[in-house]
Amino acid sequence: MTTEAGVLLALDLTGTFAFALNGALTALRVARLDIVGVIALGMITALGGGIIRDVILGSLPPATFLDWRYLAVAAGGGLIAFVSGRRLDRLTMPITVLDAAGLSLFAVTGAIKALDFGLGPAQAVILGAITGVGGGTLRDVLVRRIPSVLSSGLYAIPALIGATATVVVTELHVYGLATAVGAAALCFVVRMVGVHYGIDAPKPWSVPDPGPDDD
Repeated sequence: MTTEAGVLLALDLTGTFAFALNGALTALRVARLDIVGVIALGMITALGGGIIRDVILGSLPPATFLDWRYLAVAAGGGLIAFVSGRRLDRLTMPITVLDAAGLSLFAVTGAIKALDFGLGPAQAVILGAITGVGGGTLRDVLVRRIPSVLSSGLYAIPALIGATATVVVTELHVYGLATAVGAAALCFVVRMVGVHYGIDAPKPWSVPDPGPDDD
């Protein structure tokens, strides 16, 4: 394995771990699941986006099942959250930072894999974003709440920005480790600015009154 590939793998596994922590903490806070549910939800959050991407691409079995390290890191993150859940509540900001890093890295790697499979730029951007937000969306659906990516915060938009930047530098034939990290950093900064200032994605100025079938 080259040094560049090793660095990207390490960053990818870091993002996997952060997403697993985030998903497992959601299982503890929102659904109050047992150890099986906590670890399962952590793994789904960490690995779901990549699995969805690979299924869409027809890259089967998904990469997650070809490298045991992804499963081990995701399960480890879920287990740590289960054992240390109350103490991890004090580390909300560090976990948010790691989650933003995971979002950024997955958006970049997702877009690159889509391009490697011959998809066009627009499709690669979409798949990059799906890789970043897919796991969190599955997590929210499983605990029966509106996915946070659809309802609050800057989450999907940073992923789209990071994936777009990746596609642009690739189309310009200047893609490399430095530009990949730069695209991920752009996504990360946008996400953290949104967290710091409480910025949400734009919402409609007005909404229709609920109808009789909306209850």
